[in-house]
Amino acid sequence: MSPKMMKLLAKPMLLGAAFIWGTSFFIMKNALDVLPVFFLLAIRFTAGAALLALVCWRKWRAFTPDYLWRGAVIGGFLFLAYSVQTFGLALTTPSKNAFLTAVYCVIVPFLTWAVVKLRPDRYNVAAALLCVTGVGLVSLTEELTVNAGDLLTLLCAVFYASHIVAVAKVSPGKDITLLTVFQFAFAALYAWVCGGLTETFPAAALSDPVVIWPMAYLCVMATTVALLFQNIGMVWTDPASASVLLSLESVFGVASSVIFYGDPVTGRLLAGFALIFVAVVCSETKFAFLRKKT
Repeated sequence: MSPKMMKLLAKPMLLGAAFIWGTSFFIMKNALDVLPVFFLLAIRFTAGAALLALVCWRKWRAFTPDYLWRGAVIGGFLFLAYSVQTFGLALTTPSKNAFLTAVYCVIVPFLTWAVVKLRPDRYNVAAALLCVTGVGLVSLTEELTVNAGDLLTLLCAVFYASHIVAVAKVSPGKDITLLTVFQFAFAALYAWVCGGLTETFPAAALSDPVVIWPMAYLCVMATTVALLFQNIGMVWTDPASASVLLSLESVFGVASSVIFYGDPVTGRLLAGFALIFVAVVCSETKFAFLRKKT
């Protein structure tokens, strides 16, 4: 396709990735009713690695042995993030899981400061304050307590942020699509090992249509297609617009959860979601789109 056509498709692709990932919270919640966490992730990452390896087959000529250890590192962080998130999803609602996961966008600047000594700016600090307030409104009960699912989801946001920083450290000079294949492959390996040690393989469940279709969506759409949409969209659009579009993942997550899963909606919950969303936009764009208009 021509560059002009790619620029026209970039933002719809990013919006599509956000929609796919947002709806996957609701779909994964249903799959968790039948499949153990580690085997669900093992199947998802194995399929994702195989599909992406086929899609980028021409890139295999760029392979060097150091792709293995790089994939093992970032695959480890990805496995931790998805594992903790999935355990958290089993203990909280899909809408809260979606929005609390978005906290990773705010954590990244501070984690980057700790790793590479790049100090966060005033927008990062403001985003952190907004985000903490929003998390409190979303997670705290009337008795000012937080359930285990919400805590696990917040921990998952830390692992997602760690994964992003790790990718930034090990990916320079490497083909990101090929590196992602090894990331998925190692995440799948870790999940198979943990599943084999702690869970019983659900052989009977894998022939159930109730399980097959959600897993097909998670493997093909939420893992392979969404990742390709994100990679292509990020190349052909500006970072500020891309960040805003991708942050809509949590909005789609709440909408699908309310429509299909019946999550209760309260004023305090909506206020918390709004603050977290504004925090993500503040952290990722620094409100550059407002200053340009001014």
